[in-house]
Amino acid sequence: MDSKLLDILVCPICKAPLVYHKTTQELICKADKLAFPIRDDIPVMLAGEARTLAEDETV
Repeated sequence: MDSKLLDILVCPICKAPLVYHKTTQELICKADKLAFPIRDDIPVMLAGEARTLAEDETV
């Protein structure tokens, strides 16, 4: 994932910064507890495509 792209991407719902999780290929919003997938090096920033993080999941 390009670091310059990570610097400008924010959560589409709350505009909070995102954390890149390399092993799952997801961008994590800690505020909303959502994980946005990255497919073929392209972040999918649609609320309907995000998965809700489990309570015990840490980032």
